[in-house]
Amino acid sequence: MWISVWLLYLGSPVGDLAGGGHPVAVVIPAALGLAGFVGAYLTLAFFRTNTDQPPRRWVWWVLVALAVLATVLSVSLGRDWLVLFVYVGVACGAALPGRHSRWAVPAAAGLLLANAAAVDRHGQVYPELLLPALLGGFSMIGVQQLVGTMRELRAARDTVAQLAATEERLRLARDLHDLLGHSLSLITLKSELAGRMLPDRPHDAAQQVADIESVSRQALVDVREAVSGYRRPTLAAELASIRTALASAGISARVHVIEPVTGLTSAGEGALAWALREAVTNVVRHSGATVCVVALETGGGTATLTVSDDGRGPDDARPPGNGLTGLGERLVLEGGGLSTSRAGDGGFTLTAVVPLDPTPVGAKRRANGEE
Repeated sequence: MWISVWLLYLGSPVGDLAGGGHPVAVVIPAALGLAGFVGAYLTLAFFRTNTDQPPRRWVWWVLVALAVLATVLSVSLGRDWLVLFVYVGVACGAALPGRHSRWAVPAAAGLLLANAAAVDRHGQVYPELLLPALLGGFSMIGVQQLVGTMRELRAARDTVAQLAATEERLRLARDLHDLLGHSLSLITLKSELAGRMLPDRPHDAAQQVADIESVSRQALVDVREAVSGYRRPTLAAELASIRTALASAGISARVHVIEPVTGLTSAGEGALAWALREAVTNVVRHSGATVCVVALETGGGTATLTVSDDGRGPDDARPPGNGLTGLGERLVLEGGGLSTSRAGDGGFTLTAVVPLDPTPVGAKRRANGEE
């Protein structure tokens, strides 16, 4: 679009051809020459502005052809055609790298002055064309440098994203190693001891098995906490996401959630956010509903999330899927629970409950020695 602005200057030579001041034998070749000039200019502009490749030989030949055409047409047809040198300057700035365009643009302006001295002895076009030729050429140099900078920024952003992903994978690998290395070693050791004690000392072997169970459960909790720390969702983000998902599925959403919820810990919020995501995903995929109602209430030291719809309801013949099973386990780890039932209008209702932190925020800060 920036390049196309300069096409407005073609009004002068086009007006000269259409004015009837030249015979047909001059108008036809002049029009063909002007068309060839514009085609060569646009070729350079569109194929060279957005590239970081060094100019090939054909680029130089096209620039020379533009300068020759501008010279021939202006000398032959008069000062109205001197405007073509503005395009020569712009093409030099757009098609050549900075080290070449810095001298090519002033050279095009100098060629303009030389031709103007021959066809416009009164010098009336100097202020009208010399400044646009220089300004246009150097503006295109700036545009080309801007394009190059944007290309480098995109490449740098992609590199940063790849490095961040790699760093996260390494961090997760380190944390899992630290979490599981000791636990697995202890489990292996106690398993060997239990195996040796089992024939003669079954009571001691049973104690070792109990220790193995305890260590295994703690390792599972540690791993879940580590993973949830990397991708723990928030209610605000999930609420925005479910509105988009329900709207895309043609389901009307009624959301009754007041934020922030006082006393809701980050772990409890993450569990409710997972519950909200799973419930709405099931509504979109399986319910066939037209309305979905989401409500979050607090009372009795708990926060209760309820998601209900007016769809076909639960299938009593089928057991709960893996998603609901995993969600129930997640809520139990946070001290809460999950329940499902048939809604009053025949649909499906999911209820997730997590406990609230009874300690006020101010008391926590005082306990930690904060002001």
